[in-house]
Amino acid sequence: MREPEAMASAASVSAGPGEVQRPSLLIHAAEVSLSGNRRSTVTRLVAACALLLLVVVLGNVLRPQATVTDFAQKNLAPCLSHLFGTDWMGRDMLARTVAGLSTSVWVGLAASLCSGAIALVLALVSALGGRAADAVVGWLVDLVMGVPHMVLLILVSYALGRGFWGVTLAVALTHWGSLTRVLRAEAIQIRDQPYLRLAQAAGASRSRIAFAHVMPAVLPQLIVGLVVAFPHAILHEASITFLGFGLGADEPAIGVILSEAMQYLSMGYWWLAVLPGLALVAVVLVFDRLGSSLHDLAAPDSAQA
Repeated sequence: MREPEAMASAASVSAGPGEVQRPSLLIHAAEVSLSGNRRSTVTRLVAACALLLLVVVLGNVLRPQATVTDFAQKNLAPCLSHLFGTDWMGRDMLARTVAGLSTSVWVGLAASLCSGAIALVLALVSALGGRAADAVVGWLVDLVMGVPHMVLLILVSYALGRGFWGVTLAVALTHWGSLTRVLRAEAIQIRDQPYLRLAQAAGASRSRIAFAHVMPAVLPQLIVGLVVAFPHAILHEASITFLGFGLGADEPAIGVILSEAMQYLSMGYWWLAVLPGLALVAVVLVFDRLGSSLHDLAAPDSAQA
């Protein structure tokens, strides 16, 4: 017997003949189930944050070791002393991979914060600035999203001189379009509420309405959008670095590692690309889990599912 049916039968048994059945047991069970879902969601959220923090800390600790060369240990397959093997210069691939993931996390963090700030400002301007401002913001969003994403990303990164900040700004300047649309729709829905119309009639300024009423209301959507943008930023950073338009070859980055490993795959050195690639996928999946957990917390209906 399934759990809801068992609860219903228990409630019916507890009611005597002629008595009105009370749904208190079912309500209590629903509250317990909702509380359990919330706890499991928070647990997943904390675990994902802990894993990402571990990657960042280990990346900073292992960064000096990632550049140490030892030609006597070159091209070693994965073993106990080198879990990810070594490359053609004897560098430890585990240290290079973790350092590269740490760099990717920092790029994703900075790019997501910048793109989120751009999206929030444009959404507030569009929702509260009148028809002309809404038209301008809509035109900017359509312009950015109408250009092929990777092409625009490569052009902006190359124009900004590549490197860490060039890639970060390129990712930030090309990832705000979809989030702006979501925040704009949310802000317009809040703007049309009766209490905000009364505030406008009472003489409240647009800036006060934006910062005191609209911004706190769209903050959950903004946080979820920032976390969802993380994996996209990481993958795009690795992609343009792999193509040669991102981070430099002297920096430990996943895109650099994969690009350099391509010429050695035909020699049987599979660990140079497979293991760093799997590590990148694992970090992206952790970010995806983090985003879904935040979405569950922000949406009560999904938390009850």
